[in-house]
Amino acid sequence: MSTTVRKGTQSLEGALRDAMTALLGELLEGPAPTGAFVLNRGDGGLLASLDALSADAASARPGGRSSVAAHVEHLRYGFELRNRWARGEDPWPTARWAESWNRQQVTDEEWKDRRAALAAETRAWLATSGEPRDWNSLDLTEALSNTVHLAYHLGAIRQIASAASGPPAVD
Repeated sequence: MSTTVRKGTQSLEGALRDAMTALLGELLEGPAPTGAFVLNRGDGGLLASLDALSADAASARPGGRSSVAAHVEHLRYGFELRNRWARGEDPWPTARWAESWNRQQVTDEEWKDRRAALAAETRAWLATSGEPRDWNSLDLTEALSNTVHLAYHLGAIRQIASAASGPPAVD
């Protein structure tokens, strides 16, 4: 479900929305056939990288760092909050970010479920973020930061688990 950026003249709001969804789509599912902005060509993105990991690999904590499983739950929770916001809720006052890091270990079934839950939340946000809406500066900044936050965690996950790494750079 890679998203492409449209060429031509459009409103700033439309251009920002297209750019945000293109980058989010690339981080999640790899670059569009028309070109890459962040990842190398041939990179399947975060969701494919996670599918390459076993539950044991996702539960590993090299150097005592948080596991990939915990990063995934943290991301899933953030996208859940963002989706609730998009439906008109105000989830921020009761958000429990620290709790999203508590589940470091997963079984095979839990890992499958956690990946599916992340995919569902991220795809819901990708669809929602591509819809026209009235943005204020704070809402737009938070939405854009969500994409940057995803990129950070993709990099962290790839540092923790080499099996989740993307392909090498192509000249």
